[in-house]
Amino acid sequence: MSPPAAPRGVTVERLTLVGAELDDVARVATDAFADDPFFTFLMPSPAMRRRGLRIFFRSIVASCRPVALGLGARRRDDGRLVGVAVFIEPGGFPLPVLSQARQLLSAGYALAPRPRALVDGARYQLAVEKAHPRTRMWYLQLLAVDPVAQRGGVGGALQRQVYPSADEEGLVCYLETQKRENLAYYRRFGYEVEHELRPVRRGPPLWTMSRAPQVPEAAGDPEVGA
Repeated sequence: MSPPAAPRGVTVERLTLVGAELDDVARVATDAFADDPFFTFLMPSPAMRRRGLRIFFRSIVASCRPVALGLGARRRDDGRLVGVAVFIEPGGFPLPVLSQARQLLSAGYALAPRPRALVDGARYQLAVEKAHPRTRMWYLQLLAVDPVAQRGGVGGALQRQVYPSADEEGLVCYLETQKRENLAYYRRFGYEVEHELRPVRRGPPLWTMSRAPQVPEAAGDPEVGA
């Protein structure tokens, strides 16, 4: 089954996740998560938050590159990257120890201006790691759409590049999200909530969600629609 076409005016392509392209990915993610409740809790200062987000996203994407499928959405008229999805391929999680170490160091650097954020961030990370399944699956580590392109189908087009093959292979898909309104959004793609995590008493919750393989209805089945 072929993945569906991208929204009008946008092309979807596979990303190399290196060099200037990696910088573009970090830019899109920083803009998309600038008002995220989790990152706002960790870094209340907007300037500090944007600095930390760029460092954080650039690091996590670079660290997972050997086991990741990176997908990007570009505007046809000027080639600007306006959306990105990074899936960890089946069997790629947990990341190699060296990659995990690099992520931790970069996260520490990003949060260093606010020491309290280091403590709270570590608690969240431990909770996420504990909840993460160890079975073979597609892990949507990052989905980010530039605010100027949101609500235009870009995020859905990026996700749907993977779901047909995941369904054919009978593999679960998995993600975490920090926004309550995202729960309804991801349910449109077949995800359901697994856990609500509250590792920091005064901090916002995080949710883990999983998507079971979808079995297409057989054509001509007389029971369909009954």
